Amino acid sequence: ACALGRPPPSRAAVRCHAAGACFSAHRANSSYAEARSACGRQRGGLAWVSGEPELRLLLGLLAEAAAGPAPSLFWVGLKRNASACTHAEQPFRGFSWEGAGGARLEVPAALGRWAKEPERSCLTARCAGLYLAAASPGGGPSWGWKE
Repeated sequence: ACALGRPPPSRAAVRCHAAGACFSAHRANSSYAEARSACGRQRGGLAWVSGEPELRLLLGLLAEAAAGPAPSLFWVGLKRNASACTHAEQPFRGFSWEGAGGARLEVPAALGRWAKEPERSCLTARCAGLYLAAASPGGGPSWGWKE
């Protein structure tokens, strides 16, 4: 999932937030680094969200892109550097948004949903994606972050 300053010229699935940020979804079996490079080629970066409205927009876009009941994992810009530790008491467990300009964003508790808790470590860099499972009975996708 890419965050773009403007809609891309490609035929990728795109949704834009009222504040002007646009997200695009791409289905490919790729590594975090490959996904980051692909977003860079579109003059963007891996997606990051600062609040629930952006998260809802991104979840809707990714649910459409998943196109089926099978679980899907989409890379977003959620990363923990090798020098950072897992912090179980924090919503993002020590991960932070790559591309947020190094700013420490306040994380609303609602964004701290993990499909599977990350490994406890302080030694290796780790990446996390947005995991989507089949739609919940309420109609929206079941989601969580996954290392």
